[in-house]
Amino acid sequence: MPPKKKHTNRPAANPALSLRAKKIRVLLFDVDGVLTDGRIWLLSRRDGTASEIKGFSAYDGAGLKLARAAGLRTGLITGRESSAVSQRARECEIEFVYQRKATKIESYEEILHITGADEKEVAYVGDDLPDLSILKRVGLAVAVANAAPEVKSVAHYVTARSGGDGAVREVIEIIVKAQGKWAGASENAKA
Repeated sequence: MPPKKKHTNRPAANPALSLRAKKIRVLLFDVDGVLTDGRIWLLSRRDGTASEIKGFSAYDGAGLKLARAAGLRTGLITGRESSAVSQRARECEIEFVYQRKATKIESYEEILHITGADEKEVAYVGDDLPDLSILKRVGLAVAVANAAPEVKSVAHYVTARSGGDGAVREVIEIIVKAQGKWAGASENAKA
């Protein structure tokens, strides 16, 4: 009896994923659990207040600059508001920044309107239940490796990397390579 064929999530072995990735013009993502590992660090201050601290992956940052070099428009939609997110968005040249969005669908629809993109031309990377409404509509729905089971069940692709550990970069590489823009974008990579 021949050995069981293993399911593979590798992009090169997934022609349907490549077809979806070729169409992408807009890449959107959540922040906590996607650009970060999902932890929210609060630093206590003597005056009784707290400062929020977030850790971001340098690989994701470099990937976001590659995405821009390849002509992708990028954006984030998150339920929390943080000056650290605003700063990281500026550093990574993220075009659309929506914070304090308890429900994300309105922001998503506004981005569609601004960009003129069809839903098949949008990829979204999420990790938890508030991301489901968008994931169910986009052309390329991506769950990070540490996403909730409900998110993984609607995803077209589940990353090998966890949120905050280069998962967004992984998705960007899939899209840019599928579009045949990798050589040009990586040749002109910015730090």
